[in-house]
Amino acid sequence: MTVSVVLFTSDLRLHDHPPLRAALRSADEVVPLFVHDDALAATGFAAPNRRAFLADCLADLDAGLRARGGRLVVRSGDVADRVREIAAEAGAGEVHMAAGVSGFAQRRERRLRDALRADGRHLCVHDAVVTVLAPGAVTPAGSDHYAVFTPYFRRWSRERLRDVMGAPRAVRVPDGIGSGPVPARERVDGVSQGLATGGESEGRRRWTAWRRRGLAAYEDRHDDLPGDATSRLSPHLHFGTLSPVELAHRARASDGPGAAAFVRQLCWRDFHHQVLAARPDAAVADYRPRHDRWRTGTTAREEITAWKEGRTGYPVVDAAMRQLLHEGWMHNRGRLLAASFLTKTLYVDWRVGARHFLDWLVDGDVADNQLNWQWVAGTGTDTRPNRVLNPVVQGRRFDPDGAYVRRWVPELAGIDGPAVHEPWKLRKAERARYAYPEPLVDLSDALTRFRRARGRE
Repeated sequence: MTVSVVLFTSDLRLHDHPPLRAALRSADEVVPLFVHDDALAATGFAAPNRRAFLADCLADLDAGLRARGGRLVVRSGDVADRVREIAAEAGAGEVHMAAGVSGFAQRRERRLRDALRADGRHLCVHDAVVTVLAPGAVTPAGSDHYAVFTPYFRRWSRERLRDVMGAPRAVRVPDGIGSGPVPARERVDGVSQGLATGGESEGRRRWTAWRRRGLAAYEDRHDDLPGDATSRLSPHLHFGTLSPVELAHRARASDGPGAAAFVRQLCWRDFHHQVLAARPDAAVADYRPRHDRWRTGTTAREEITAWKEGRTGYPVVDAAMRQLLHEGWMHNRGRLLAASFLTKTLYVDWRVGARHFLDWLVDGDVADNQLNWQWVAGTGTDTRPNRVLNPVVQGRRFDPDGAYVRRWVPELAGIDGPAVHEPWKLRKAERARYAYPEPLVDLSDALTRFRRARGRE
């Protein structure tokens, strides 16, 4: 009786799972394994919202395996040590897992490969599991990755995608392999009140519903702040409860501008993953060093606190930051506005904002989060690094009646229409009715400061 191990990481699903399929083909029995990684917890990446969503994902994965005659084995500790132990207990000759892209994932893979090799066992790493195309699948002449999105998108769009795999009908797990408990969301403290439900079942339900009702209009409505018309699939892509390859296939089959716009967003995700895979230090260091003299000191610290709490005095920014705290998620347009305000209006280091987002975002992904922050801050891949988003102009454009602001900044609910974006312009007597702070900074003064800092004046 031959045995293989499947190590689940950011691929917590049964549908379209190449490592699981390969393990089932190569062995009579399979150990589906998830390890709560002590090293990951030590980095501070195991934030409450992601831990709670992860608990949902693992419970759903275990249920799916049990429906097929199997079960999920859960262990805790050092990944290399736990996998090595499981492989020895089961007499497994191979361990299958999905390739990662971050520096952490690459180091984990090397350690695991070396540990298994020392025992005469083999690690099989599978590409195109957490992304549509594997990082490095397409590269420009003379470089190991694309640094500009548009040429990457053109090349990416021409590539043939691998076929989608169905979920297995049966998974046979060897007897006698002990497991720790599958975690429960209820045991996690500090979770956002409005955090969404995790798991493959929920992810597939959400995708099916949104594909039917929202995909066609995505091109026109993805920036609509009050309409909330985005897919909200980013947490499921982060945890791998949905396959990006399957989503790309399904969206392309739908055709139309909405589907094309959604596929483009999947490509953006791949773009950031291939940048990080080639430049792992971009998680903490400027991708394109600018030697910015970011503001520090008491005033900057006070402004950072106000930004985190949604008290900047700019309603659309504050609405986005409060949505983050309540839901553990933020609308994409809100993310752009919040990041631009911190890095260019307040001129604060992008790493401060990226860390705060990772503390709260359920979809907090090192590639997408860090590189999107760098894109906005002008230290990343943006070809217009000095663009500054005006929160008033952006608010009037993407929340024209102010409904998004009134939803998340209830103290301004009494201000009708677009005037809610500039409460400081109300008459003094009227302003006194609203317990809302004055703007932290004048936008014109902040823009002048930014341009001088960047050497544009």
